[in-house]
Amino acid sequence: MSKHGYETGRLNLPFVGICTFGKYPYVENWDAIDADVAVMGAPFDFGCQWRSGARMGPRGVREASTLFAFGHAGAYDHEDDVTYLDPAKVRIVDIGDADIVHTDTVQSHANIEFGVRKILAAGALPVVIGGDHSINIPCINAFDEDCAANGPLHVVQIDAHLDFVDERHGVRFGHGNPMRRAAEKPYVSGLSQIGIRNVSSTARDGYEAARAMGSDIQSVRQFRKMGVEAMLARIPKGARYYLTIDIDAFDPSIAPGTGTPSHGGFIYYEVLELIAGLVKRGQVVGLDLVEVAPDYDSTGSTSILAAQLLMNTIGRIMHERGDRGRAD
Repeated sequence: MSKHGYETGRLNLPFVGICTFGKYPYVENWDAIDADVAVMGAPFDFGCQWRSGARMGPRGVREASTLFAFGHAGAYDHEDDVTYLDPAKVRIVDIGDADIVHTDTVQSHANIEFGVRKILAAGALPVVIGGDHSINIPCINAFDEDCAANGPLHVVQIDAHLDFVDERHGVRFGHGNPMRRAAEKPYVSGLSQIGIRNVSSTARDGYEAARAMGSDIQSVRQFRKMGVEAMLARIPKGARYYLTIDIDAFDPSIAPGTGTPSHGGFIYYEVLELIAGLVKRGQVVGLDLVEVAPDYDSTGSTSILAAQLLMNTIGRIMHERGDRGRAD
């Protein structure tokens, strides 16, 4: 102990130092990832149909996440009576960003896919911060070998928009396409699309195609009417889940910093309680959070919301894995 009563070592308080995600260690060598969780940025927004700016999402979310840099102690939640993200039990690293080549969607997506493959090869949970929602396409692509060994994915999407466009103006890999591209994968067993509402990115034929390809579509109002437990009951139990969160799933009153805000969205605890139930229902094996565009929110609250949700989601995923490990 120091003369001030602190634990040995640098304090590394939130407002000092380098802004890695949660102030966790930076790993530059992607062949040397030794962690339970690896966070990667995907600062790509060439897939946007309207307002750009999500390329700054990883940087904004990382900076906001320093607010939740819990240092040596982890994060105690008195409601759950659990200390999440205990550094003695959960090893988290930040591997930086995938290389993005301006205006080159194909190569940029390939570089994102490469990073996710490296994380999976290391046996870590990939957590990818976008970027627009098209970055989900290379993330899902990267799971082909993992799924061949371990079984299929069920995609759980929390979003205002269906993102199930097949092709528009020749574009197949924009941010209106990712769920269609996921549904086409032989190793994706189905989709739960939650929060879909109002004027959408997808026409009626897209909704019909989504249902025909194994999707369960629920709006915010439908979710609220049935409640969290009923929504969870609609998601296959015991599956391997890939969770993709678009920040515009939240109401723009709390998340204005996004390219396509849609009123009538979720509040924080609705989504957190859904995720808390999801991690108990099956195993979350991959996660992305997309469409944070910090420049549209001068308060920084959208980035803080994203960082807070990611921290809590990672904490609950890893706590549940630990519980299962002890039970086994």
